[in-house]
Amino acid sequence: MTTTFTFTPACGPVHGWVDGEVIRATGIPYATAGRFTAPAPAPDWVEPFAATAPAPACPQVRSSFLEEVLGGAMAGLPRDEHCQRLSVTLPRDVAPGERLPVMVWIHGGSYTTGAGDAAIMDPARLVAEQRVVVVSVTYRLGLFGYLGSGHHRPANLGLLDQLEALRWVRRNITAFGGDHSNVTVFGQSAGADAVAHLMATPGAPSLFHRAILQSPPLGITRGRAAMNEAMNQAAEIVTATTPPETVVALQAEVTAHAAAFGLMGAMAFGTQYGHHPLPEEDGIEAAWDRVAPHIDVLIGHTAEEARLHIPGAPRLRRWVQLPLIGPLIRRAVVDYVTAAVYTRAIRRFATRHTRAGGTAHTYEISWAAPGNPYGASHAIDLPLLFGHEHTWAGTGLVAGADWEEIDAHGRQVRRLWADFARGTPLGEKGRIPGALSYRRAQDLPWATVTRRTS
Repeated sequence: MTTTFTFTPACGPVHGWVDGEVIRATGIPYATAGRFTAPAPAPDWVEPFAATAPAPACPQVRSSFLEEVLGGAMAGLPRDEHCQRLSVTLPRDVAPGERLPVMVWIHGGSYTTGAGDAAIMDPARLVAEQRVVVVSVTYRLGLFGYLGSGHHRPANLGLLDQLEALRWVRRNITAFGGDHSNVTVFGQSAGADAVAHLMATPGAPSLFHRAILQSPPLGITRGRAAMNEAMNQAAEIVTATTPPETVVALQAEVTAHAAAFGLMGAMAFGTQYGHHPLPEEDGIEAAWDRVAPHIDVLIGHTAEEARLHIPGAPRLRRWVQLPLIGPLIRRAVVDYVTAAVYTRAIRRFATRHTRAGGTAHTYEISWAAPGNPYGASHAIDLPLLFGHEHTWAGTGLVAGADWEEIDAHGRQVRRLWADFARGTPLGEKGRIPGALSYRRAQDLPWATVTRRTS
């Protein structure tokens, strides 16, 4: 028999349940919105809300490549464009009146795939080991949330969803044992890019106090206006009444218009400057500078970010498989793309944050499964942070690794993330041998990059 718990947040009573070492309250509505409209806070309720089903994922294209790399992460999740739901996970032994650090998770997926309740991002281990409260947010993606002309189709709707989720946390998380005055927002890939842009919104320091940005593709977030315009023109065929499955089908046609824009086209959807709630592009640095003294930052990347995509690129794969010169070609491509999309912009972000009066630490993850073709690629941080053997078994990303090794490194990564969320000083530098190194950002960019030869 499942043991249930009743919480009494300001939004209305919520029924959660015990799941091993944690308590879960899943699929809680935080906002409502029509197609192509800004979100509004979800109305409060009086009757208990049964928070026992996962948040539905935003409708999205199935990716066979991601399924090979990450497994059936989306298996069993319903789809609904009205997906503004969040899930709260807290330690089973939380005491009445206890106020634990809150960590709000923004999932990645190029702003087109993923969901807050995807099994491979289950925060239970992080919560149980480190005694934090984790809130996993699901938000609108692709044509539903991240492309708009500013006229009949507003831009940045997914970002506005995330802001509503953070307002929900500020108002309600105390009832779940969380400390609303100690909130860390963390995200990976597009989720980390979202965290960066949440920092640039008005009132950000009132909503969260620390930010962890895992592999944000900040090198391809500028100069996107022409690409957005081309995509917007192609998206005119989509209306407020187009069936959701048709919207998803048309998304590939819209995305094709980004192919001519180089590396930016690899993440065709995203935040748009000059549209609410973001400043014009030439004002984004000033917006980040204003919040720097109020939001501590931990930002970093993996050693071989771009290596994730080589096995999925047939023409490139042929070149890297050539005898003798193949590994050199792969190394050159991985280095170039990793630097262009991730590392240079990450270092600039950390340096600017420090110069503006903030505290920032940069990190690099070097761990990889032995002999794995993906190496220390993009997303290798996910099994370390959200490691569950039964959800990661059989995934291409960690094939060849012993689970005990993953878990040993993962426990230390989870401790580091939680220490940062607790406000524990990280010092000048530190490392997790064989997995991660970090250091405080100074006025000059971090110059040490691990070179791999495998």
